Amino acid sequence: MGILHRMLSKLIKISLWHAAMIAIILMFLSSFLMLKIESETFPRFIDALWWTMTTLVTVGYGDIYPKTNFGKIFTMALVYTFGIGAMGILVGKLFEGLTIFRRLKEEGKLNYEGKQHYILIGSSKDKLGSILEEILLNDKKSDVVVVDDGSRSPIEHERVHYVSGNPAAENVLMKANILEAKSVAIFSDEWNEQAEYSDGKTLLIASRVEQLAKKYKKDIYTVVEVKKEMHLALFEHANVDEFILSSDSLSRLMAQATIHHGSSQLFEQLMSKREGENLYEIRKKTHWITYRDAATELFEQGATLISDGTSLDIARRSNERISSDVKLFVICDEKTYEKIIR
Repeated sequence: MGILHRMLSKLIKISLWHAAMIAIILMFLSSFLMLKIESETFPRFIDALWWTMTTLVTVGYGDIYPKTNFGKIFTMALVYTFGIGAMGILVGKLFEGLTIFRRLKEEGKLNYEGKQHYILIGSSKDKLGSILEEILLNDKKSDVVVVDDGSRSPIEHERVHYVSGNPAAENVLMKANILEAKSVAIFSDEWNEQAEYSDGKTLLIASRVEQLAKKYKKDIYTVVEVKKEMHLALFEHANVDEFILSSDSLSRLMAQATIHHGSSQLFEQLMSKREGENLYEIRKKTHWITYRDAATELFEQGATLISDGTSLDIARRSNERISSDVKLFVICDEKTYEKIIR
């Protein structure tokens, strides 16, 4: 029992690479020997290899098999002495590797190697579900990387990757491949009731993102949720691209709905990509010289031009020339948007 225990312990410690190499060597060696033992039954190496593969995995199609006694004895030795054990170890190691990979992914310990993805930092599980739904619905190709200091992924989705750790640490953000991300969204800490502490934590993370952008000379687009308007100047100093005032936005929406009945439904429709008219970003076309040119053509196609990304006064600047790198925003349905960007 002691010898068997030591042998099993050594087998368990064999790596997947070693198990694969043992299986490959066994397959080719067995095929070569069978080719020499029964050359009439196995005239080509591919025939011997086919027989070895179907024998080792215990499929046994029976279309080709050894005819001599020595060949049959070798087959029994191959299958019952070496084959089942070697293939069993290989299959076991494959399942073990997949199990370890899944556990590490759920615990957020794996690096994200993709590009052109979105990074979400610090969002609560309840809020995260609706945010992910909108992003994945709007962009059907890009992945989302969630960064948080929890021990397990807050959500399971094939296009969502989780990175666990302090989001203000460089190594954690690099694990999320932040230098190749489309944009980074940093959410306010909902568990902290003190706005100063919550915004301070958000500012620390935003500053780290900006530090990485300067260090590696990358343009990282950051969107930050801020609790107090008086803190916006601090985030501007950290070169944050966009700010969302969490409490202020909700208060203004409530006020607008109170004064203009039904207006909240318009905002909800614009903020959701699920149905109806939505907000889309488009690029300037070469034959558009002024905003009037763009607005007229878009209107004929069924879209309304509302902004150049910085202001909503397009109508008052209709004769102004459009710069080549401007981002234009329109309101239309998905079918019209697809027609515009063709």
